[in-house]
Amino acid sequence: MTNKRIAYLYLLITFCAWGSLYVVSKFVLGKVPVVTVLFLRYLIAGVVLFLIGQKSNTKKIERKDIKYIIIIGCIGYFLSVGAQLIGIKLSSASIASLVNSMNPIAIMIFAAIILQERLTARKVICVVIAMLGVYIIIGDIKGSGQVVGILFSIISVLLWALVSVVVRRITQKYGALQVTTYSMFVATICTLPFSIRELIVTPNIQFNVSVIISLLYMGIVCTALAYVLWNKSLSIIEASTCSLFYPLQPMVSALLGAMFLGENITINFLIGAVLIIGGMLISILGKKQVNIVDC
Repeated sequence: MTNKRIAYLYLLITFCAWGSLYVVSKFVLGKVPVVTVLFLRYLIAGVVLFLIGQKSNTKKIERKDIKYIIIIGCIGYFLSVGAQLIGIKLSSASIASLVNSMNPIAIMIFAAIILQERLTARKVICVVIAMLGVYIIIGDIKGSGQVVGILFSIISVLLWALVSVVVRRITQKYGALQVTTYSMFVATICTLPFSIRELIVTPNIQFNVSVIISLLYMGIVCTALAYVLWNKSLSIIEASTCSLFYPLQPMVSALLGAMFLGENITINFLIGAVLIIGGMLISILGKKQVNIVDC
């Protein structure tokens, strides 16, 4: 239980960091193109993780497992997160956030198929409660005709769910820090040629002090720290259980938006927050009363 409690703390920190990413991204994407933002995030995060990892003993990645590192870096960090940013840019942050909160459902399905994790009634109920809270916070989706942006967001969810299951498997064998670092450099290599093209063809790119500070925050906190903690959590508890924390992300985004962007906190936010937190508490505290395998 001690390890699981630590994993829950890791997940809280992770989703608070990812929730803040929406607010920071809204600012940065107005000044720097999408793939270049990804490249700089992963370059900064990769260097930080590499320097930290030098002080720890790492197990050599076996040749047969290299494909998993490539899958995580290319499909997860490059394609999935890239699709997420494109979805935000083409639709809106609120719509993309709502679609992204569907990750628990996708992760549960992939985990049940690939890892044979039990899809219990408790998990399904927790997701439904939390998703209802997300919907109440964000409200009715308007401008849903922005099909392309929504489509990219859905693609991002499916790819990330698949990769999360792969991470769950590979971190049973290697450390989360090691897996994250190597995967981050794979993503950096994937984004580099696209970033170079963007820098050539995109006019009026701005790299002022505010943008640089924001990129450092995105790279160190929202990427390096958050991804290591997410992968570490996946190494401790089931992928489907980790996914139950996803609805916390849009709640944090809304709260930070009110604090830094002047957005109002409505009664819908308060009701939705209660449902989101309630869904997670049912999942976590309920395990002490019900004998469910690793649920």
